[in-house]
Amino acid sequence: MARSQLQHPLWVMGKPYYDLKSYYMNNFSDRVYKVQIDAGFTCPNRDGSRGSNGCSYCDGRGSQLRQKGVLPSVTEQLEWGKKLYKRLRKATKFVAYFQTFTNTYGKLEDLRKLYEEALSVEDVIGLSIGTRPDAMSPEIVTMLDEFSRKYDVWIEYGLQSMYPESLEKIGRGHTLEEFNLAVEMLSSSSIKLCVHAIVGLPWESREMIWQTADFIARLPVDGVKIHSLLLLDGTPLHDEYKNSPFSLLSRAEYVEYVAGFLERLPPEVVVQRLTAEGYRDIFIAPDWARN
Repeated sequence: MARSQLQHPLWVMGKPYYDLKSYYMNNFSDRVYKVQIDAGFTCPNRDGSRGSNGCSYCDGRGSQLRQKGVLPSVTEQLEWGKKLYKRLRKATKFVAYFQTFTNTYGKLEDLRKLYEEALSVEDVIGLSIGTRPDAMSPEIVTMLDEFSRKYDVWIEYGLQSMYPESLEKIGRGHTLEEFNLAVEMLSSSSIKLCVHAIVGLPWESREMIWQTADFIARLPVDGVKIHSLLLLDGTPLHDEYKNSPFSLLSRAEYVEYVAGFLERLPPEVVVQRLTAEGYRDIFIAPDWARN
């Protein structure tokens, strides 16, 4: 029977996959929302450690708060987000989502202060930390594992593709071997792992995309985020497109590819995202993904 015809006991929100709302309802019996945080981090793929131009699809501006020139504290950002989601979504619990750039790229003591500040905010029940495989260490894993004994702690690794040639083309600045090592670091911890993948790289066929899904499905992952490839003004990818235009997926193609991706995942893997968004002022294509 096709996955879309099944209703797994975990899928309490009625979708044909394990969505994030179902995960939170199953584990906390509350309306839980992630509050995005820009804690002022940079990226080793931008500061010269691994590269200086960043990934080819990344516009590099950071959050809207950063673009305004002043970053509120972690506590202030969380309190603002809590107020917003309480009003709009009737949320009662919150996850501090360290989203902008590489959120483990710093000194251990500085990271601990930031994470502890977030967890000290009332009604915050966990952390979700976006980072790169080459910015993890056993010491960071040990610290986060301590937090995971009391809180819901996720690490989000950007993989994007299982193909080394794709990682090189999009300028990721890390290897597949480094990704595998970073996954292995988490294996004996209670930290949950979410892996990001891009659907729509122009040189990758449907079968290649699904092979990345198969690769992820074989890993000890707890969640995935699937991103559509976006063209954003000012990115290296957009410059490449202007010099030598390439095809982007149609909406129908994207739906087909993502459906096949989901079919390959274990039913207990939490699907945290199905597409991507970009700031409207720099969004170029595809039109169907414009928010």
